[in-house]
Amino acid sequence: MLVTLIPLFDKEMSVRAYSLFTQKNNYFLNPILQGTGSYDGAAYIPGLEVIESMGIETLSADKEVFVAINNISIFTDIDSQCNAPHERIVLLVDNSVKPEPMYVDRIRELKGKGYKFAIRKLAVSQFEAYREILLLMDYVLLDHKKIDITKAKIYFSSIYPNVKLCAGNIQTQEIYDVLKEDGGYELFEGEFYRVPVTKGETEVTPLKINYIELLNIVNGDDFELTRAADIIGRDTALVISLLKMVNRMSVNSEITSIRHAAAMLGQKELKKWINTAVANKLYADKPNEITRLSLLRAKFAENLATSFELAAQAPELFLMGLFSVLDLILSKPMDEALKMVQVSKEIREALVDHKGKFAPVMDFITQYECANWQEVSRLMILKEIDMEQVNEAYLSSLTWYRDLFAE
Repeated sequence: MLVTLIPLFDKEMSVRAYSLFTQKNNYFLNPILQGTGSYDGAAYIPGLEVIESMGIETLSADKEVFVAINNISIFTDIDSQCNAPHERIVLLVDNSVKPEPMYVDRIRELKGKGYKFAIRKLAVSQFEAYREILLLMDYVLLDHKKIDITKAKIYFSSIYPNVKLCAGNIQTQEIYDVLKEDGGYELFEGEFYRVPVTKGETEVTPLKINYIELLNIVNGDDFELTRAADIIGRDTALVISLLKMVNRMSVNSEITSIRHAAAMLGQKELKKWINTAVANKLYADKPNEITRLSLLRAKFAENLATSFELAAQAPELFLMGLFSVLDLILSKPMDEALKMVQVSKEIREALVDHKGKFAPVMDFITQYECANWQEVSRLMILKEIDMEQVNEAYLSSLTWYRDLFAE
């Protein structure tokens, strides 16, 4: 099975929910399934299976999770498939669920158990026919390109005042800004938050320069622990984070200085910690999802190394994923941003020119996080990659991310 999470933002660019997208089969290997793809998961709900196996806290610490169901799976025993709190689960239906009594009654029954509901793929011409279903919805996902939001917000606020409108498939920050300004939508989904930067700012803040200096030191050849420790000492938050890390590893040791703490951690572990902890600080003035995206890409890329026959380059693939949003962090085009950090030729080629032996890994990751399953399936066939390898690589990345920030 393939699994990915897609964030839904509010007007403050804070993530309020995640949509959990899944695919059970590789349709390129099983073309007969192409015609019945809409019934994928008819006997059970793959998204709930993922939540049950991973735990909802691994997927999202405190957000709602949207899980797609269809006109068949809506009648399955949903309670037995997932023990997560019902109020955290939003069951996402589409227009295959008809405005007929059996569907209305079933939705009402599940609402009574605490589940929330959302609906997508409704045309404006269907709104009146779906009145009984819309009255039960918590969210309605709309294609902002096909909807006049000025009219829509008047219509929904008067007839369905409890429904939250969500704008989908937003491709640029400019479109997001316009939709936010116009009002009416409460949630926003799309790739706008990770669109590459094409124009740069002239200055980078001193604090970020400090972090970049630290990244450059530890990613250089045979770096000095004492030099790294001295730079860590300039930032109180990093010092606290380092001491927490060392204390977890050496309960009975008394740490006398930052240099001592760095030495206790050792060169290899210090480098690994800095590349994650410093990245988190470097991104502090950006939406939290950028940090999450960077770290998940880093671990996912590292986990995919063997599948792409690049096992020996796993640490470099980690850095490639980590720095894949450096343009967003520094507000500079990628080629300019990478001039500020020490990276290998292979990483630069992949992130700037989209060429070289690391580029296929980066391309695969970006297709995967968009739930572009057709392209992901094609790439898996070309590279002879097993679906379960990919599934394990992604899910273990989520677990790693959860554990990274666990107290």
